[in-house]
Amino acid sequence: MSQSAPLTFRYATRDDLPAIVALLADDEKGKTREEFTDPLPDAYYAAFDAMESQSTESLPNKYLLACQNDNVVGCLQLTLIAGVSRRGQLRAQIEGVRVSSTVRGQKIGEQLITQSISISKSLGAVLVQFTTDKTRKDAHRFYERLGFVASHEGMKLALDPA
Repeated sequence: MSQSAPLTFRYATRDDLPAIVALLADDEKGKTREEFTDPLPDAYYAAFDAMESQSTESLPNKYLLACQNDNVVGCLQLTLIAGVSRRGQLRAQIEGVRVSSTVRGQKIGEQLITQSISISKSLGAVLVQFTTDKTRKDAHRFYERLGFVASHEGMKLALDPA
C-alpha cells in the first residue's frame, strides 16, 4: 500500500467483518483470541448485529474503519455511553484498536484515535476511556503521546460460558 494513499474513515458494515477480524487477529494477543477462518464463525456476525441493534445516531456502538483506497487498514470499536455519574455526562469507550501490520508506522492509529475523539466530541462526550493490556508497553507510550493519562486501574473477570 502506498504511503501517499489518502486515509478515509467510515463506519463498518456487516460485509467488513472479515477485514475487521483479520485486523484483530493480526496481533500477538489477537492470534490467540480470534478465529479468522473462511467462513467466519457465526458468533462474529451475531455480535455485529447486536452492536447495530444497540446503536443510535446519538449513541453509536460501531466499528470505525480507517481505509486506504478500498483497503481497511485500521479499526476500533467506538461506543458512546450515557450514564448518571459525572452529572450525567456522556462518555466514549474505545475498544479493539488495530492497525494492519503492513502499514504500521504511518500514523494511521493516531489518525484513527483522533477521528474517534472528534466524533465523540461532536456527539457531546466529555470523556474518552479505554483499557489496554498491561503488557502492551508500546501502546501505552502511543496513548500517552496522544494525551491519555493512566488515571485508573482496570480490572476484568473472565466468565465461563453458560
